[in-house]
Amino acid sequence: MIYELRVYDAVPGKLPALNARFEKVTMGYFAKHGLKVAGFWADEVGTSNRLTYLLAFEDMAARDTAWAAFRADQERLKVFEETERDGPLVARIENTIMRPTAYSPMQ
Repeated sequence: MIYELRVYDAVPGKLPALNARFEKVTMGYFAKHGLKVAGFWADEVGTSNRLTYLLAFEDMAARDTAWAAFRADQERLKVFEETERDGPLVARIENTIMRPTAYSPMQ
């Protein structure tokens, strides 16, 4: 298994809209395209406009295939465009691909 940690810094004031899009829209497209969510987090202390989530994949090939399908989904693109008619929701995205150590409980 590999894990992808993604950190989204929302445009100021847009974190509620970003959370709503993930809950009501993105999660369905993730399921459709095989992006397995391990969890979502909001910073309790620290950056107030940040959303962090973790995805799990069998390997890099599975990750690349799932993301390619998600990004190419024309229906999803239209829905995302509608959610950003008042401007973008995300100012910055940071992602890291991680492989568990031999002693990690998450394999």
